[in-house]
Amino acid sequence: MSESAAQTESESELRCIGCGQTALPDRFRCEHCRDLLEIIYPGWEGRGPGGLSSVALKRLWRDRRSSFDPADQSGVWRFREILPEIARPQIITIREGNTPVYELPHCAKSAGVDQLYAKHQGMNPTGSFKDTGMTVAASFARQAGYKWVACASTGNTSASMAAYAVRGGLHSLVLIPDGKISWSKLSQSLDYGAITCQLKTDFDGCVRVLNEVVQRMPVYLLNSVNPYRVEGQKTSAFELLEHFGWEPPDHIIVPGGNLANSSEIGKAMREMKQLGLISRLPKVSVIQAEGANPLVRTIREHGGEQLIAVHADTMATAIRIGNPASWKKALRVIRESGGTVEQVSEIEIAAAKAEIGAEGIGCEPASAVTLAGLKKLVMQGFVKPNESVVLVLTGHVLKDSEYTLKFHRGDLFTDSQFLKDADVLKPQQRAPLSLEPSVDAVIELLVAAEK
Repeated sequence: MSESAAQTESESELRCIGCGQTALPDRFRCEHCRDLLEIIYPGWEGRGPGGLSSVALKRLWRDRRSSFDPADQSGVWRFREILPEIARPQIITIREGNTPVYELPHCAKSAGVDQLYAKHQGMNPTGSFKDTGMTVAASFARQAGYKWVACASTGNTSASMAAYAVRGGLHSLVLIPDGKISWSKLSQSLDYGAITCQLKTDFDGCVRVLNEVVQRMPVYLLNSVNPYRVEGQKTSAFELLEHFGWEPPDHIIVPGGNLANSSEIGKAMREMKQLGLISRLPKVSVIQAEGANPLVRTIREHGGEQLIAVHADTMATAIRIGNPASWKKALRVIRESGGTVEQVSEIEIAAAKAEIGAEGIGCEPASAVTLAGLKKLVMQGFVKPNESVVLVLTGHVLKDSEYTLKFHRGDLFTDSQFLKDADVLKPQQRAPLSLEPSVDAVIELLVAAEK
């Protein structure tokens, strides 16, 4: 079949994850039971996306990598056969996706595994995985005729939304919580022209206000409850499996905040297996910070039957969320894949972040929970030393440069309850050194460093 034939519109539907009812395309929750919605593709049964076999899809997606078409150069729209129907002129892209997979030999040794990789979504245009979802959701908003888009954010979502909005000729509104956010991230949304409001509440409070705003005004919500966001984000998993020759790793480990990330990876793996692209599912596990651990508590204390919301408190601001919207979707992924959940301390997060940084790639604090959690899962025997593991790094190291600077200066935990435990981090700290402007002083330092 020709590529033009393969590009015919796929038939997608919005379906409730709870009661199974279908919904209108611009809805976010089921009107019957108020549960979240997901996009399904009934037309795939029997004939596959665009009528293409798994072999034909793999070849088509690979061949597009050499194309100069903007849609083909996007690591999201390159996989458009498995995405909702968006007219090509309505697509907003800034060449998102196509992010690297790195080997982590030093971190592998530290964690106690033979094969450790990182899928670094922080290498997207605005520095986080949000871009892969935002390109689809913002494009849908433009196609549906919206003039305004909005989000509540701790940083990454606002940066991504503002960038895609301005590229698509849309206006954007950002609601951020009072305090404990990364100003590096906020600076992006300001630079991209978003109207930014700081509310005297936490992230979950911002979400409550925004939900009321979008009900009363023609504003399109671009938070993670938006099912089009999940569709775009799932392409990172298609990229990952393409990188490994469509042979799944044994484990994929994901940070847990609002839990859309683990949800999209699980959905992608489910669809890949349905389409015959892979033969088995990897185990998908979610790691949270001890101070923002609603999913961990929900599974351990309530068996996953009822969400335990918490007052979130962690320096890993991207996952500082106590009432995650996508917890049911994440729980389904963990159970289907045979994964698990774990929590890690602030000290463990800081140490893991420094280790990833020492590999020369770096990440924001929230991403580092994956390595910290992996160490625990290896100690527990859940991850075997000979199994292959992929860490999903969600944000760029420059997303929270203040955290990194404080860590290396040794004052990250000053005036905190973790100060007494922070001594274990000293071997990893690399504070700037003050020297006289002397060649001999510099040479003496270099010689000492080699000993």
